[in-house]
Amino acid sequence: MDMLIGGKHIAGNDELEILNPYNNELIDTVPIAHRQDAQMAIEAANNAKESLTEMSAFKISNKLFNVVDKLKQKREEFGELLTLEVGKPISEALVEVDRSIETLKLSAEEAKRIYGESVPLDGGLNGKGFFAFTQKLPLGVVVAITPFNYPLNLTIHKIAPAIACKNTVIVKPPTDAPLTVIKFCELLNEEFPGGVVNVVTGYGSEVGEYLICSPEVDKISFTGSVTTGMMISQKAGMKKVTLELGGNDPVIILNDADIDKAVKGVINGAFLNAGQVCMGVKRIIVEEGIADEFAEKLVCETEKLVMGNPLDESTTLGTLINEKAAVNVERSVNDAVDKGAEILTGGVRKGAFYSATVIDKVTRDMDLVVRETFGPVAPIIRVDDLNEAIDAANDTEYGLQAGVFTSDYSSAMRCAQEIEAGTVFVNKQSTFRTDNMPFGGFKNSGVGKEGIKYAVEEMTKTKLIGLNLR
Repeated sequence: MDMLIGGKHIAGNDELEILNPYNNELIDTVPIAHRQDAQMAIEAANNAKESLTEMSAFKISNKLFNVVDKLKQKREEFGELLTLEVGKPISEALVEVDRSIETLKLSAEEAKRIYGESVPLDGGLNGKGFFAFTQKLPLGVVVAITPFNYPLNLTIHKIAPAIACKNTVIVKPPTDAPLTVIKFCELLNEEFPGGVVNVVTGYGSEVGEYLICSPEVDKISFTGSVTTGMMISQKAGMKKVTLELGGNDPVIILNDADIDKAVKGVINGAFLNAGQVCMGVKRIIVEEGIADEFAEKLVCETEKLVMGNPLDESTTLGTLINEKAAVNVERSVNDAVDKGAEILTGGVRKGAFYSATVIDKVTRDMDLVVRETFGPVAPIIRVDDLNEAIDAANDTEYGLQAGVFTSDYSSAMRCAQEIEAGTVFVNKQSTFRTDNMPFGGFKNSGVGKEGIKYAVEEMTKTKLIGLNLR
C-alpha cells in the first residue's frame, strides 16, 4: 500500500514489510517515509484547510455518514485485514470494526453540535451594556500518531472528531499495523478534498519527530508509550497535545464481591486482544478471605480459552503483535516466578503466542506489576483489607482506569473517590469503554481526553466576540 498525501497515492524508495504475526507471512509493504514526505503532508494539510472550513457542518456530517455506510459495506474485509496484521481473533477484530462504525457515527452527529455560548460580561466590572458570545474554531492541522493494538478504532477516535470540527489531519499509523489505517483513509479521501486526510508511513524516529516539531502543525494527538509521550510534550512547543500513554490498571475484588461476576470481568479484562489493551486488567487486588476461591475459579475459566489461528472463529486468544513482544512478557513472568510468584496456569510462549497466564502471590514490587505488562497475564496481589487494596491500587505511576467488585456501596464509593484514575467502574472491570465517554487518565497515563465530544473540545480554540451596545 502507498502513503496518501494531498489526495494522491505516494510510493517511496524504501519499503517496510508488514508481516502476519501468526505465521510470519508477508501481508503487504508500505513506504518508509522521510522528512520530505512529512513536509509534503504538512503542506497538503495546510492547503486543504480552506476547502474544509468553507463546508457547512451539515455537509461534513453527511460526508462522515457516507463513510459510515462504506465501512459497514466492507465490515468483513476490514475485520480480516485487522486480524492478519495485528493477530487478534477475527471475532475481536469484527467488534473493533463495529466500534469504529459507532465512533464515526458519533463524530458525524457531533459535527452539527459544536456550540459556543453567551457570556454575561455585565457580571464583571464595566461589563454592563455588552453582549458577548463565543465561537469554537478549528485549530488547523492535527497530527494523529496511533498505536497497533486497536489501529482502526483508535485512529478514528483522532481523525473523525478532527474533521468534524474542520481540522485537516496527518496520520502517522503504527509501524507494525498501518494497513487498516491506510485502507480506512482511502474511504475518507473518496468523500473529502485531497489533503484533508494524509497518511505517512514508516518509523516515528524521523517522520514523527519532524511532524511534532513543525511550526506548521497545530495539534498532536498521540497514543503510545510514556517515554515517547514525554518526548512529544517537550518538543511540541506551543501546540496543543493530547497524550494517551497507557495504564497499569487495577481491579479490586473485596470479600463481599460476586466472585463469578468478578472472574468473568477479569477474563475479559486481562486477556482481551492478548492483554494488549491500555486499560486492560494488569493488577488483580484480592482480599485474602476470598483469594483462594477466586484464583481457583479464574484458572478454571482461563483454561477454557482457545489459542490458535486468529482467523478461526473458535479462537479466543490470538498472538501478540510480534515475537519480541511475547518474549518481553515471558521475561516479566519468569522474573516474578524467580522472586516467589506462582504460575497457576499458562506461562508458555510459542513464537508470538503467549498462553493465558494466571500468576498468584505477586507482590507490589515485582517488575510484572510495577511496569505495564502488555500481554495475557492475570497477576493476583493478595491484601488484608480495603485500606491496603486502595493503597496497592494507587501504587503506580499510571492512573488510567480502575474497577472494584463489591456488594457494599460504601466501599465502592470509597474506591471511586480515593483511587487515582481517570475512570473508576463499580462491579465492572477497567477494560470497558463506550466511544462517547471521556477517556483519559491521571499521572503518567497522559493529558487530555478522548471520546468524541471531549476530543472536539481538545481540537478547537475559543474566540470571544463582544458587542458594545451602549
